[in-house]
Amino acid sequence: MDKKHIGIIGAGVAGLHLGLLLRQHGVDATIITERNPDEIAGMRLPNTVAHHYVTLDRERSLGVCHWPVEEYGYSHHHHYFNTPQPLAFSGGFTSMSRGVDYRVYLPRLMQDFAERGGTLEYRAIAADELPKLAARFDLIVVGTGRGPFGQMFEPVAEHSPFNRPQRALCVGLYTGLRPTDPPGVTLSVSPGHGELIDIPMLSFSGKVDALLLENVPGGDLEELARLRYDDDPKKFRMTVLAKLEKHHPSVYDRIDQARFDLQQPHDLLQGGVVPTVRRTSVDLGDGKIAIAVGDVHSVVDPVIGQGANIASYSAWVLGEEIVKSNQFDALFCERVDRKREERVLGAQRWTNFMLMPPNPEFLGLVGAMSANRALCDEFTENFNYPERQWARLATPARIKSWVAEASARA
Repeated sequence: MDKKHIGIIGAGVAGLHLGLLLRQHGVDATIITERNPDEIAGMRLPNTVAHHYVTLDRERSLGVCHWPVEEYGYSHHHHYFNTPQPLAFSGGFTSMSRGVDYRVYLPRLMQDFAERGGTLEYRAIAADELPKLAARFDLIVVGTGRGPFGQMFEPVAEHSPFNRPQRALCVGLYTGLRPTDPPGVTLSVSPGHGELIDIPMLSFSGKVDALLLENVPGGDLEELARLRYDDDPKKFRMTVLAKLEKHHPSVYDRIDQARFDLQQPHDLLQGGVVPTVRRTSVDLGDGKIAIAVGDVHSVVDPVIGQGANIASYSAWVLGEEIVKSNQFDALFCERVDRKREERVLGAQRWTNFMLMPPNPEFLGLVGAMSANRALCDEFTENFNYPERQWARLATPARIKSWVAEASARA
């Protein structure tokens, strides 16, 4: 193979990190996406994403870490359990994480990709275009589920235990919250009703708070996933405030009610996610393969913030293998899958575990973390390494062993 030509469907974090890595190594890469940078910047809030330091290290390696953690990062997870006797405790990272609105982040990386010789095509792909498109490239990488490509990857039943969303989501970017001290994400749990993940984030107006309300179906918070801001902004705002006061008081106490509101009316995302793992490769015929990254490969509920980090990791592993390889066949796909499987499945399994009612051993772990800072630091650090976290949480015996080890060290 004289020169490799890689086609990437989708300009999310997976597609862009992959494309930038390939260009860094002189590999020809074309990203096909439906939206141009201006359209992305003007769209409704697509998600609320935090990049942990392992992902930021990849950005630094690519030369695209444009938002320094010293100014925009955070160092801690602040835990709050709204139980009859509330628990509040914090854990720290060894290096800082950071949140940037993807409507700011993705257009900037698209610019980087184009400046480094990558090709961007802005259009949708029709089903009858697949053979022609496959013929243009040595390998097709699919990073978006929209369109005919994403629909070709079948779910893997043994890793996809749910057939409906486990949380009713209400996600928004808000002004009017006082920062935590030290800077950090707040992870608040209201048993039986849901979780709140409060992420400090850089957006169009500067620093805002992404409030990700993960609401249990049938619980007191579920209505937030259906309440329309556009119909009555004041009612929406007052309802959110009342729910926060009742269920997530550690966040409510940081709110200046006179300034509390969505940054923009369309900075709101409501709905749900069905966690799913899909088969990662499809034979397109004539010796051509399509391989999945990002949400096409593994889509997770955002309750522990793993989606974007796993998408970047999955794309990075694939990119390293593309650089080393000249044959893009079924054996190539098997090798890629083996290298990324442990972390991807670790994130999926840990996320699904957190969506279920907690077992007694996990409740014991929470209690132990509230009294043992080193244990909570380890739990927090493992957000960078979900395979390590899952190795600790996979069975009640493993959780008990973890607590015992931490107690002995203390």
